Amino acid sequence: MDERAFKVRLKLNAVAFVIATAGTLCFPQVLNLKENVLGFTNSIFAVFVWVLCIYAVRGSLQTIDWHDRRGWLIGGILSFLFTTAMLFGVRLDAVGNVDFKDWRLWISLPVLTCLFTILVRKFWDFLSGIEERKNRLAEHIRLPATPIKAVKYADLLIFLFLLLSWLPVLLAVYPGFFVYDAQEEWLQVASRNFTTHHPLVHVLLLGGIICAVHKVTDSYNLGIACYMVVQMVIVSGCFTWLHIFMRRRKVARGVRIVSLLYFAFFPVIVMFTLCSAKDTLFTSALLMLMLALLDLGSDREVFFASWKKMAFFVVSALAMMLFRKNGVYAFAVMAAALLFYMNKARDGRKTGGNLYLRKTGMLLVIIFGAYFLINSSLTVILHAKNEENQEILTVPIQQLARTYKFNPEVFSPEDVRALHEVLPEEALVLYNPKLSDPVKVHFQNSVYDADKMRYAKLWLKIGLRKPLSYVNAWLMNSYGFWYPDTVIDVYSGNTVFTFTYGDSSYFGYEVEEPGYRDSKIPWLDRAYRKLSLEISQEKVPIYSMLYSPGGLFWCIAFVFATMLYRRKYHIVMPYLMVLLVWLTVILGPTYLPRYVLIFWFGLPLFAAMLLEEL
Repeated sequence: MDERAFKVRLKLNAVAFVIATAGTLCFPQVLNLKENVLGFTNSIFAVFVWVLCIYAVRGSLQTIDWHDRRGWLIGGILSFLFTTAMLFGVRLDAVGNVDFKDWRLWISLPVLTCLFTILVRKFWDFLSGIEERKNRLAEHIRLPATPIKAVKYADLLIFLFLLLSWLPVLLAVYPGFFVYDAQEEWLQVASRNFTTHHPLVHVLLLGGIICAVHKVTDSYNLGIACYMVVQMVIVSGCFTWLHIFMRRRKVARGVRIVSLLYFAFFPVIVMFTLCSAKDTLFTSALLMLMLALLDLGSDREVFFASWKKMAFFVVSALAMMLFRKNGVYAFAVMAAALLFYMNKARDGRKTGGNLYLRKTGMLLVIIFGAYFLINSSLTVILHAKNEENQEILTVPIQQLARTYKFNPEVFSPEDVRALHEVLPEEALVLYNPKLSDPVKVHFQNSVYDADKMRYAKLWLKIGLRKPLSYVNAWLMNSYGFWYPDTVIDVYSGNTVFTFTYGDSSYFGYEVEEPGYRDSKIPWLDRAYRKLSLEISQEKVPIYSMLYSPGGLFWCIAFVFATMLYRRKYHIVMPYLMVLLVWLTVILGPTYLPRYVLIFWFGLPLFAAMLLEEL
């Protein structure tokens, strides 16, 4: 080693020592120690962390391409956002508030961002090395083609295997998880009194099946079970189609097998497949839309030459919007992004303009036209009432309620009178930082509709006086979607039909009336009850992250950043759709796994994107 190389290595070692030491000192700021910092600072564990940081940073600094500005920029943005989420999340989870005057927060932010950026860049280099070795191996291996007839039989077996895998759980929790507004949706059909609070397509599907079966058999339980079977068939079909898609894209057989076992047995998948909530069908449609977007981005010419592919795109997008209203908002933004993307993709013709842009525009017109036609027709035919504003005003309601509770002095007597007109005093005292339902259910829609500008001005006035209170109100309502260590306990203390939520409200293990639990396999029923209502899986390191909405969000964000870095823009498009849906739910009433179910339904696809680059 010459003298120059020795000096360079010496400097890199010194930089690694400084970054690793600073990072270790700041680590307590992203660990939920409940103020017991001695658990880290006065522990040999901190020494191990320090040594590992030095080793990792030193190895990274010696191999990273320092001239790769694009990689540093994308990796830096990802690391900054992750560090911010961890620093904020720890404080929100521990004390329900982010103290923006805390100097430790602002020192830790740049230090940990620097550390994580270096590690992200190193991991990208590691993935590139795996890709190169895989490509070299593929040049020497040619797998024999599977006969088409055998493939068709295999696909049918996959479909049946998934159904049979879920059947024992359905018997265990019979008639299924009839929960999350299920009773309200059924009542709309039973009473013929409809509102637009829930998507009418799902209301008719759920309530229609239950009422029809009950009329024939006089059993509500059998009606609920029949709906679950219909949903199982739909979800199994979607997962089978995903398997077919991955096989056609030549995803490794091992990845496909693991994905199949994951769909068959992972508890989150099974619970929501057997759950009456509209989120299951919405997410299934969203998953299919992702596949359509992958097809569109991968080969536009083939996509627009196939009416089947275009029809699949239209149907999946339309179904997604019909099953959840936030899907409409997300896809509206996605439509603008698609038009922009297609405007850049010239078809090479000298005349006729941009063929891809015109065809994309036509498909979008069909999708939105069909959505508004179906939705408005159902509203008129069913005489559905549309008198609610609180769902879209969830965040402002929480912001006003929080500020009124913790900073009442900023409200003048006139402000208090205006506030009580739309949010009575008895509602405001019910403020729950993690759940808007207790307050928003008392929101006076008719009063608000009479003078919307008056209450908009009130919200703005109070926000200008206490902006950080507004920020904390929104963060507390959404941090479970982006902070990995969150324990889902938003319903803690709430009593439902058969139990009271305790330390965990991960899943709504319930059968609302008119159904009732009639388990055929009690021990398996108890296992799912424990997963739903007790802190059990959260106690297992690493495995617990598979149940964490925040943990999976950052895994997906990492894959998104990786594809951006590698300029795999056709893969970025499906991720953009997921990101847009996520942006709508962080403005919602609370954080629950069901709102981001795509994190679990799409996990094998995300993994295949990263490992195989579909």
